[in-house]
Amino acid sequence: MKSQFDRYRQIAEILYRNGLGYLVSVSGLEARIPFRRQSAQEAARVDSPEYLRRALEELGPTFVKLGQLLSTRADLLPPEYMEQLAKLQDRAAPAAWADVHAELEREFGKDPLRMFSAFNTTPIASASIGQAYAATLPDGTDVVVKVRRPGIGPTVESDLAILQSLAGHASRRWEAARDYDVKGFIDEFADTLRQEMDYAQEGRNADRFAVNFENDAAVLIPHIYWEHSTHNVLTMQRMYGMKVTDTRALDAAGIDRKALAATAANAEMKMVFEDGFFHADPHPGNIFVQPNAQIGLIDFGMVGELDDKLRGQLSALFVAVIRKDPDRMASALLRMTVTRVRPDRVKLRMDLAALIRLYSNRTLKDAPVGRIISTGLGIIRNHHLQLPREIALLMRMLIMTEGMGEVLDPEFSMGKTLAPYAKRMTVEQLNPVNYAKRLGKAGGELLELGADLPGQLQRLVNTLDFEGMEVHLRAGDLVPLVERLERVGNRMVAAIFAAAFIRGVGELTLGDADRWRSWQAPLMGAGLASTGVLGGYLAWSARKQRRLDAG
Repeated sequence: MKSQFDRYRQIAEILYRNGLGYLVSVSGLEARIPFRRQSAQEAARVDSPEYLRRALEELGPTFVKLGQLLSTRADLLPPEYMEQLAKLQDRAAPAAWADVHAELEREFGKDPLRMFSAFNTTPIASASIGQAYAATLPDGTDVVVKVRRPGIGPTVESDLAILQSLAGHASRRWEAARDYDVKGFIDEFADTLRQEMDYAQEGRNADRFAVNFENDAAVLIPHIYWEHSTHNVLTMQRMYGMKVTDTRALDAAGIDRKALAATAANAEMKMVFEDGFFHADPHPGNIFVQPNAQIGLIDFGMVGELDDKLRGQLSALFVAVIRKDPDRMASALLRMTVTRVRPDRVKLRMDLAALIRLYSNRTLKDAPVGRIISTGLGIIRNHHLQLPREIALLMRMLIMTEGMGEVLDPEFSMGKTLAPYAKRMTVEQLNPVNYAKRLGKAGGELLELGADLPGQLQRLVNTLDFEGMEVHLRAGDLVPLVERLERVGNRMVAAIFAAAFIRGVGELTLGDADRWRSWQAPLMGAGLASTGVLGGYLAWSARKQRRLDAG
């Protein structure tokens, strides 16, 4: 492996050669190669997506993986870059069998060939991080053995350290790097790549999917053989079948392609909206169709997970989309995304209103989901907003699923598949019980705020008393407090309407005053506790002001 100094110089040289000299400058790499300048021919390649792809390929496995991750982020890169980065192939010449054999022996503590009744030493697939071999267990089960490429760990860790250093430097010197939080993105990429290299984590992902689909006969998840698996080796049941997009083979086997498209799409929707844990890379090479039309999934290194917070944000967005309300959509997006610049809410609303016009005369069932998502991602990118990784993966997965469905069935409608799940999330978002939970949360935050605010204001008063009119307030010190006040204020307004709504629904549905009072009291108590804190604070403020006025 090259020394880190030599690797810095190599990275700089490759970037220069591919017209990316500006990256050398803003990342501080020019100090590693001070007398090198771009030639006119190299400079002509600047802003060329093709040369960016070539540079990443030449830089090796870590950078190829970075490019592949960027190819999933339409909220960050324009379409022409996405198209080029999608061409990045994670392929490599196979490592020598002697080295792989030694790696397996270290992992298992014994000769791997004695653990299997058959082991084909020619890999069936070879990538930059690992390679896969066909083997047979003593009981006759066909398996695939994935082995991490010998020596790849230190190489990747060295490159990740370099990338994180360059990202930190760029964030201090390049406005765009700050706006898009390049340092945070690289840190997230490092975590993602480390997880992907941990085959034990991939095995756990597979087991989780197996549990989620144990009662679904339409989906087949390969069994993981843990006694033959480690962090660097994964042994799993081998999947056979037809490629999901091989329409000729499917027709010859008598597979109903329309039903298959619906089954595949519904499986993905179940993962997202019921399990909150989804396969984030459903490309055709990862999906095998069995002769009985079962769908077999492989490759569980890239997954997405939606926690309660993300589900709530997604629900709010669905409510806005279904109601075709650009104001709600703007609010939902701003809550969901992050940005380092002040967003232009008026322009964002106008852009979203134009997006809504794309499907204004259609229901969600008939809406062009892929086109809407792609246009929406363009709006997000233009406003310098960044999606959470899980939501970005979800958007990509929806587009890929729609494309696969249309190959299988020209009349396939992603919107029709998505509609019942979106409706269910919308109902959950408007459910009175969920409003009650949010009201309780607002009350809790008000209690925290009630405890913090007097101290914050006292420190402000002390500062004013000491410095008189020559005070210089640091706005950043007050931003967290202002944001909490704004957030709690919004929740209180929502809570007032929620309480009225809950009462009306309760009286209509229960029709029993005693039953209504039995659950009204604790709910309103939470609201009164919250308003009590606010009232106490206002009274305290008034007393404080009177003492100040009195000198």
